[in-house]
Amino acid sequence: MTKFKIREVSNADMGALKELYKNTILIINRKDYTLAEIEDWVSCGDDIPHWEQLIKEQHYILAENNDKVVVGFGSVNELGYIHTLFVHKDFQRQGIASLLYAHLENFAIEKKAERLTSEVSITAKPFFERQGFQVDEEQKRKANKLCLTNYKMSKYLTR
Repeated sequence: MTKFKIREVSNADMGALKELYKNTILIINRKDYTLAEIEDWVSCGDDIPHWEQLIKEQHYILAENNDKVVVGFGSVNELGYIHTLFVHKDFQRQGIASLLYAHLENFAIEKKAERLTSEVSITAKPFFERQGFQVDEEQKRKANKLCLTNYKMSKYLTR
């Protein structure tokens, strides 16, 4: 069984995160969104200053395997907003999202957040529901130029 190591993201990881982000959306999310929506969403990954700002504002972590391949990443802020949770297209269904999620939730609990919130894609909705999240609202959210369906979801934390 492959072991995955969790560590904080650094700016040196930017290329790997950007590639993982794009490839995961292109391959995994295409079952739930149109080609135009996928292309628009993927284009959001080209904004390096935005990535750098997110990494400063959020607690960003990644998972890597024994070969130092980045297999997933996620982020949460001190208020419990999960901005990002992506798993490499070639490493789906291996417990990586659950591992990352557990670290994000623990961080939020340590920071005394009362609940977790996120804006979740159609593809990720079942995963978040399995973690105890509920749908608060279906919405159309602007990616780059197009508005894509996603869900505002939340989960109250118990200490």
